[in-house]
Amino acid sequence: MKSSMDKILIVDDNETNLTICKSILKKDYMVYAVKSAEIMFGLLMNVTPDMILMDIDMPSMDGYEAITMLKAAPEWAEIPVIFLTASNDEGSELRGLSLGAADYITKPFSAPLLIKRIENHLLAERQKKKLQLYNKQLHRMVKDKIKQVNRLHNTIISTVADLIEQRDDTTGYHIARTQRYLEILCDEIVERDLYPEERESWDMDYLLYSARLHDVGKIAISDLILNKPGKLTDNEYEIMKTHVKVGVEAIERIQRDAGERDVDFLDCAKRLVATHHEKWDGTGYPNGLKGEEIPLEGRLMAIADVYDALTSKRPYKEPFSLQKCSQIITTSGGTHFDPQLIALFTKREEQFAQVVYNNFS
Repeated sequence: MKSSMDKILIVDDNETNLTICKSILKKDYMVYAVKSAEIMFGLLMNVTPDMILMDIDMPSMDGYEAITMLKAAPEWAEIPVIFLTASNDEGSELRGLSLGAADYITKPFSAPLLIKRIENHLLAERQKKKLQLYNKQLHRMVKDKIKQVNRLHNTIISTVADLIEQRDDTTGYHIARTQRYLEILCDEIVERDLYPEERESWDMDYLLYSARLHDVGKIAISDLILNKPGKLTDNEYEIMKTHVKVGVEAIERIQRDAGERDVDFLDCAKRLVATHHEKWDGTGYPNGLKGEEIPLEGRLMAIADVYDALTSKRPYKEPFSLQKCSQIITTSGGTHFDPQLIALFTKREEQFAQVVYNNFS
């Protein structure tokens, strides 16, 4: 069914053709008739038709040139164009369709044929717009669902992290601070465009929130060890080191239950848990990984974790001065830490210090 609101723009340098087309269509459509493509473009500044009927053979600017300009302009590119022309050779028709014309009608044409072609194309355009609207709504729904899932991820992570933090009451806000240190180092990596291959597989939101789980295995460590008011014995230290293995196993259990879902999120968390105590020279734990065998996330987390331990009060020590912390970190490049990452730490050291000054939480 035709809508009286549909607007048809007719472009033809022949006054008779304009009159005939207008008389055929004016009963059912709002019709605009102009004698040249130049006038058409002027009209388009104020009127957006639902369809353009255009002659090809016009002086000054022909139909081929005009449709090329129409399709190049975002505001007009989607307007369907039907060529009305006396040329009935295959080459002309193919050229017109190739340039984006919706249809090609040769003159002289019958009124019923013209009306039916217009009606069919306008119906197709309305259906296309409905589909585009539906796709936009569906896309918005998917984005909203993803946001909901991400909020759930973040809530679960934050809750688990808070539980760990509450059990280990000697390290106040360690998880939040190390997450911020990791973010600072990642910002420098992005700014310098370093490690492009590793970063290609990163989702920065996943990485930063996964960092909150790096000590998740501590939930299985006895309070007597976790909160011991003094230095750990060798045996107690070995037990403390098992928090890495426990954390990895916990995440793997979640992965088995989740199946194919949340793989990126959980894999990122597992890498951080498993490798943040590895050392560049291979003397770390649990697997004695060396150099670039340690995933980049783990090498970054190691700096954040140690820096926070050095600047925090523990039962067996007072916080070190920022100067001493910096010295320990920078002189450990090539042994404990990736030397290239130490250069990033040095560049962003003032931001690290600001986190300490603000007692970030």
